[in-house]
Amino acid sequence: MRAGFAFALLIASTFVAAGQRPVVTIFLAGDSTCAEKLPEKRPETGWGEMLGKYFKDGSVRIENRAMNGRSTKTFIAEGRWQKILDDMRPGDWVFVQFGHNDESKEKGERYTPPDAFRGNLARFVTDVRERKGNIVLLTPVMRRKFDKDGKFVDQHPKEYPEAFRSVAAEYKVPLIDMHRKSEALLVRLGPEASRQLFLQLKPGENPNYPNGIEDNTHFDPAGAEQMASLVADGIRESRIALRRLLKKR
Repeated sequence: MRAGFAFALLIASTFVAAGQRPVVTIFLAGDSTCAEKLPEKRPETGWGEMLGKYFKDGSVRIENRAMNGRSTKTFIAEGRWQKILDDMRPGDWVFVQFGHNDESKEKGERYTPPDAFRGNLARFVTDVRERKGNIVLLTPVMRRKFDKDGKFVDQHPKEYPEAFRSVAAEYKVPLIDMHRKSEALLVRLGPEASRQLFLQLKPGENPNYPNGIEDNTHFDPAGAEQMASLVADGIRESRIALRRLLKKR
């Protein structure tokens, strides 16, 4: 029996003897809409920072590995994906959400053509399953944009959210369709009320943004919490095992 495996058994038996369940780890792989923010960027908040509050206390550990400005291409190239694979254990979960930066043709270092994007998603699924982990795919959240008539405008090229749906169907992977869920939320709120979800500040309102800011991509704490709530709803709807660890509504 290998020493590492014996140690894992010892830890598991300790939890059982104490009447406790081992803490489940959820790794988050994604971009700035999910990532943890630096103090100088507050009140900007990634939805991944809020996800833990929807789980029963002590039941999960959120490892937020999402990073500003990353696409599937750069997340792999910088070794960030490999670090998740190295750190995860059998039974852990990996939530994957990209798209915002993969779509950026004007930023060649980030841009990932649709076919390559789909290939990267398939690779993520295969890599996690090879390590006996669980993977969940999440389509990209919407940017806030309404036309002059107040009609919502989807700014994501359709190939990117569709790649998530296609890979999820082919590989039988749980999918949380944040693209559609966040659209429904923004449409329900409308052009003005939806501002409260995003990083929108007037000049002098916050020392981090002395000139103000009108950001329709990144969230404030209220928006991040709303998006995390939609993720929790998606966990319930997909009926994956993690749903049992969620707090009651």
